[in-house]
Amino acid sequence: MYRIISTPASKFRQFGRLRSRTRNTANSDEENAFQILWRYQILDPDSDIVAYWNRVFLVASLLALFVDPLYFFLPTVGGTACLKADPRLSIIVTIMRTFADLFYILHMVLKFRTAFVAPNSRVFGRGDLVMDPHEIAMRYLKSDFVIDLAATIPLPQIVIWLVIPASSSSTTDHANNTLALFVLIQYIPRLFLIFPLNQRITKTTGVIAKTPWIAAAYNLLLYMLASHITGATWYLSSIGRQFNCWKAECERENRSKTITCLPTFLDCNSVSLPARQHWLNVTQVINRCDPKAKLNVKYKFGMFADAFLNDVVTTNFVERYFYCLWWGLRNLSSYGQNLDTTTYFPETFFCIFLCLAGLILFCLLIGNMQTYLQSMSVRLEEWRIRKNDTEQWMRHRQLPPDLQERVRRFVQYKWLATRGVNEESILLDLPLDLRREIQHHLCLSLVRRVPFFSQMDDQLLDAICERLVSSLSTEGTYIFREGDPVDEMLFIIRGQLESSTTNGGRSGFYNSITLRPGDFCGEELLTWALMPNSTLNLPSSTRTVKALSEVEAFALEAEDLKFVASQFKRLHSKKLQHAFRYYSQQWRTWASCFIQAAWRKYQKRKAARELSLKEGHFYMSLPEKDREMDQSGGSSSSPGNVRKVQNISTTILASRFAANTRKAKLRGSDPVPQLFKPDEPDFSVDREEV
Repeated sequence: MYRIISTPASKFRQFGRLRSRTRNTANSDEENAFQILWRYQILDPDSDIVAYWNRVFLVASLLALFVDPLYFFLPTVGGTACLKADPRLSIIVTIMRTFADLFYILHMVLKFRTAFVAPNSRVFGRGDLVMDPHEIAMRYLKSDFVIDLAATIPLPQIVIWLVIPASSSSTTDHANNTLALFVLIQYIPRLFLIFPLNQRITKTTGVIAKTPWIAAAYNLLLYMLASHITGATWYLSSIGRQFNCWKAECERENRSKTITCLPTFLDCNSVSLPARQHWLNVTQVINRCDPKAKLNVKYKFGMFADAFLNDVVTTNFVERYFYCLWWGLRNLSSYGQNLDTTTYFPETFFCIFLCLAGLILFCLLIGNMQTYLQSMSVRLEEWRIRKNDTEQWMRHRQLPPDLQERVRRFVQYKWLATRGVNEESILLDLPLDLRREIQHHLCLSLVRRVPFFSQMDDQLLDAICERLVSSLSTEGTYIFREGDPVDEMLFIIRGQLESSTTNGGRSGFYNSITLRPGDFCGEELLTWALMPNSTLNLPSSTRTVKALSEVEAFALEAEDLKFVASQFKRLHSKKLQHAFRYYSQQWRTWASCFIQAAWRKYQKRKAARELSLKEGHFYMSLPEKDREMDQSGGSSSSPGNVRKVQNISTTILASRFAANTRKAKLRGSDPVPQLFKPDEPDFSVDREEV
């Protein structure tokens, strides 16, 4: 049975006020914690977050530089001899510009919280960071604050939405000129911010882009930005040239006092006025300022005529924008050679500036893109030059064709394995700790594949990995020859090797074995390195090692192996001794020969024992009288019986002689290998070096 407990409404109200108070307290605590964290949070100028923000702000700055010239496309020819501003485009550009301004504000805030290196501490190393917020703020206010503030203030938004509507005598032409002036004034500091930002990114990370393709695209984007600015300026200048023609003809009609032409008639806001309709019927402004008219002699539009001949000033924004972008890109690339100019000074000055800017920007674009794209194939070009030099050298020295082919295979295989990168030089430039970590990462998993190394502890493996160097061998390469000094010990990672020996050139003796990944060769060097008093003379190889395919291996040179061998002497485990004997090809060969010799000795003893048993059975099969005569020496036997026993003895001796002769022939045709027992490394820890 359940009980229903009723709670007064006042209790609920008290509980609600308590929860609200608790929530407000928690929110205030979070805000205070955030304020404290922000107050004492100072960013390192070389940290990853600052480097990431610099790249983000660089992209935002480039987008802002693309947005500002869009204000030049606001004026358009809205009808017969009148200008108007595109209200829809004004709203879109204002929203985009405001969003871009937020990045500039955030960038200024981060600069107040970013430390700097004290100039007097740069005598050695990086220098000391100044983490005091007051000093950081004062330094920023005295250096870049003014430029950042000038680039951040939303001047175009203020002009287009506050200043121009508040002006009672404002016309479309006046508004366009004012807006263009403020955009141009603020565009200079915004463009100026790009260069120190590039330097800061390059100083922190070394490159402006992580890949050559991104760097080439970045330079192409800068060239497109210049084309975008050029096209927008050309469009606004075309509108201004048209309006100046209208205004000049209107003033001329006013001076003649034949027709009254008011300046407001040139604004599309007065299209519905009756006075303007009467003026359009009697005026000559339209005919005299028409670029398509052939009778127009006084006003030559020059390079601005394309904007009216192709109806650029009357089309929609998308068509207007892309045509102007193409115009700027075409004339920057051709240095303005196709422009038909007049004697109008602003037009001539614009063409001169366009020619110089196009020449400089195009050279920078081609040079930078060539540099970045060539950096992608610099290793390939170096390898191609080295390969050509090798071919010329081999032809000059008249090397035999088979030797030339082996050289070509090795050069090609080395390129495929390393891509032309000198790994040793890269590692030598790094500190010891980094080299150890890198070698540990690259070599440890591969070294553990070698069974001989799998018996060692991590400390010993680290000492080995630090001194291992990569070794590449092509098919048919002789790594060791029997009798030559052994200067390194190889541990196979990939490929196959043939290890053979003739026991010092002994006739009739040959032993061969295939070495696969996990095996090693050159163990004579380990025996030499572990000797109590090893001489300076390197040991001689007891085997000939030849590559059966492309081989990748790690090599331990003599000096490095001597250092590692000093670690081996301190091992107490017997596993390493057994592993060395089991995987050493010398010990395997000796063991096989030893087993073969022991087996043949066993077969010899077995044959002798069987022959002795056969002789005993034959003797036991003789008659009793003959055996008694044989035991008594034959004194009481007859002459016939004596001769019979002598014949039997002669037969037995002849059979033994024939058997011994046959065994001697077999031993001469197939000799038992007599291989000396190889020297065993001294793994003991009891002796002390002298």
